[in-house]
Amino acid sequence: MGRLQGKVAIVTGAAMGMGAATAELFAKEGAKVVATDLNEEVLNQTVSKIAEAGGEVIGLKHNVANEEEWKAIVAKTIERFGKLDVLINNAGISTMYSLENEPAEEWNKVMAVNVNGVQFGMRHAIPEMRKAGGGSIVNISSIAGIVGMGASSYSASKGATRVLTKATAVQYAAENIRVNSIHPGIIVTPMTAGLMEMKEYKDSFEKETPLPRLGKPEDIAYGALYLASDESSFVTGIELVIDGGYIAK
Repeated sequence: MGRLQGKVAIVTGAAMGMGAATAELFAKEGAKVVATDLNEEVLNQTVSKIAEAGGEVIGLKHNVANEEEWKAIVAKTIERFGKLDVLINNAGISTMYSLENEPAEEWNKVMAVNVNGVQFGMRHAIPEMRKAGGGSIVNISSIAGIVGMGASSYSASKGATRVLTKATAVQYAAENIRVNSIHPGIIVTPMTAGLMEMKEYKDSFEKETPLPRLGKPEDIAYGALYLASDESSFVTGIELVIDGGYIAK
């Protein structure tokens, strides 16, 4: 308890899955949490759960692909809590199109959320972190950003997030603003629920994961906790793979 005591954190995509697990864990560890998501109804349920457990949290509806909304989210964070220490860029979407079959509008939508959303978040968080004397940004990428896993726009967007993280880490290290990426493997979340219902996919994922289970949202949340905390004060520009050994083979 208390690993984030006194810190203020924005967590995007916080209504469910990895984002909700991260917001809940951060609040439990002492952070004041700004939880954002486009799904306001489910977000409010997560926020209520955190508040009922004694956490200090606000929930804000948020389309991460909209830069003006990012400006408003950061402004509301400062208005409510006075500073910003941590940004978790978790919000993301996925498609399963092959390169030849993906409509341009689907490609652009994935890039707008998964890449532009991350870039906008960092762009508007960094000036406030500078005022606070430093901060930690954690961008949720994927093992698909390291190895090819089929879905073209998703893999491309997560690869872009991976390298954008490193470039930003180098640019802002001297200001004590750390930027790292997490690369989840197969995590059982609402986003992957459809695949998990198909036995052939679930069996394949389990077979290809060396550890004898698939990932849970909490596995990612604990990785984000480490990178957000002062325990990782000498860590920047890394890619933390949390995949049960999937890409180690």
